[in-house]
Amino acid sequence: MSDDGKLRILCIHGYRQNAQSFRERTGAFRKIIKKHAELAPNKVPPLEGSAEAGTGDDQNDEQRGWWFSRQDDYFMAQDKTDCCKGYEESLDVIKQAFIEQGPFDGVLGFSQGAAMVSLLCGLQESDPDSCPKIGFAIMVASFKSHSIPHAYLYEKKVTIPTLHVFGDTDKVIPKDMSEDLLPCYLDPVILQHPGGHFIPASGPQKKIYLDFLQQMLAKKG
Repeated sequence: MSDDGKLRILCIHGYRQNAQSFRERTGAFRKIIKKHAELAPNKVPPLEGSAEAGTGDDQNDEQRGWWFSRQDDYFMAQDKTDCCKGYEESLDVIKQAFIEQGPFDGVLGFSQGAAMVSLLCGLQESDPDSCPKIGFAIMVASFKSHSIPHAYLYEKKVTIPTLHVFGDTDKVIPKDMSEDLLPCYLDPVILQHPGGHFIPASGPQKKIYLDFLQQMLAKKG
């Protein structure tokens, strides 16, 4: 928790985004939670080839990602593969962010970043000494990684509090992909909205965010 009593949340942006573009796209969300939490965007170095590869979330000269599903520097969430190129390096970057920018109370991820958060949650359950301690997680448009090396990270049910946000009309990560992740969590909080591939921040969603964050604040004492 920060000195002013707010929760500190590390942000894990989507594929082909970066810290700046993620900040720009979360303005309305940040206004909703500003009394309860502050967000810290993670500045991950770009994966080699990420500016040209795959179908992603943003068009930007400094596009960044967390792993590739193919050896030719391409990522597609639906790929069933034995490749997760770049994952270990990205995990090291997140660990370093906790050391240099932490402590953090929780993490928030969007799209591939949310899938990375799900892997962190699984890693905490299966091998807690190998990753930073996460108190809670918010995952927007998340999904199960289909990379075979990640499969074991979904075997143990995640017990930390989680909020899962997904849209009925998401064309990038269809809602059934986000729903497939839910059985991996104990008592997940679900925020389903009528929109697409973005972080919703209108009136109906505000209460769910604030209730979840207030519960996390209460747990912190």
